[in-house]
Amino acid sequence: MRNVKHPQISLFEHFQNLQDPRVNRTKRHDLLDVMIISVCTLLCGGETYNDMEDFGKAKEDWFKTFLKLPNGIPSHDTFNRVFAALDPNKFLDCFLEWTQAMREVVDKEIVALDGKALRSALNKDDQLKYVVSAWAESNNMVLGQIKVADKSNEITAIPKLLRVLELSGCIVTIDAMGCQKKIAKEVIEADADYVFSLKGNQETVHREVQSFMDACIDDSKANQLPRNEKLKLDQHFRHCETVDGDHGRIEIRRYYQSDDLAWFEDLDKWEGLRSVGVVESVREIGDEVTTERRYFLSSLPRDVETMARAIRGHWGIENKLHWVLDVCFREDYSRVRSGHAAENLASLRRLALNLLKKEKTKKRGIKGKQLNASWNHAYLLKLLGI
Repeated sequence: MRNVKHPQISLFEHFQNLQDPRVNRTKRHDLLDVMIISVCTLLCGGETYNDMEDFGKAKEDWFKTFLKLPNGIPSHDTFNRVFAALDPNKFLDCFLEWTQAMREVVDKEIVALDGKALRSALNKDDQLKYVVSAWAESNNMVLGQIKVADKSNEITAIPKLLRVLELSGCIVTIDAMGCQKKIAKEVIEADADYVFSLKGNQETVHREVQSFMDACIDDSKANQLPRNEKLKLDQHFRHCETVDGDHGRIEIRRYYQSDDLAWFEDLDKWEGLRSVGVVESVREIGDEVTTERRYFLSSLPRDVETMARAIRGHWGIENKLHWVLDVCFREDYSRVRSGHAAENLASLRRLALNLLKKEKTKKRGIKGKQLNASWNHAYLLKLLGI
């Protein structure tokens, strides 16, 4: 086996001690061989266990230059059995260790958490399986993921994921389902800050924040307040805006933030809460103009530019992770469901995506890099760090 040259990747180093769930006397294939062939298949655009077997056999001579392969290429049934039996928590431990080694330290890194359905991987009750992932916006990579337990929801999975991530100094963003007192406490205990989207699931809080911030925005626009009230508003209230447009569409986003929380009745119940915010989105398409306001709770001090960056950064998990997983890895079409297979393959796809995103020499999208890896052994080895 070749030595790993680049600490950026070092898959061999970080996954060589992954616990093998199989009985020794029945094993014909090395676990690390199975993992590397699987990752390479995904890096080259393959999806299924059959793809893994076919890809391995087509490139068996090449794989033998750096893998053990004592009994040749595993069958598709072997790939199935391994991923169904593999402990996803042990896999996650290796994944976290590997991503931490690759990750660059970024002050106030935006870390977005969000759930995604594995739409074709139904459980035994024909219910959708979900995975919650953490996306580091500046590092442009998945930090970790965890499966939502059957008959549960993201609220129970998010704290578990937060506890295993290194989040000190980061800003954690979560959509409205994760806007919970318990989750706010977990973020603060991780030495991080939070920006939580606020909707109807926190009906009373949403109504109070909406009433207060709408009044502040209206007062700031009217500019007709008595001097003492204007001074108080200026002391606690900040705003900034961005303008985007193309193809006849103009979108103005106005961000508002206030650290005046004297009116907030449950202030002591929300760990670390220091400000509330609003994004007012005004979209113009031709003669049609629509306006929408979204509200937020945050542990950030009064710094509206940082809050705006966090809110914008949260959408990276949708268009840089979830969309890519479905378009380039066809995750929504994966029907694997036996044992732990759905969760483990979801982690494997995110591992492959990290490898592709971290490779910077090819100025191509993910699909283009996959195609290049499929016909260029040198590039595939580069992705693996070998």
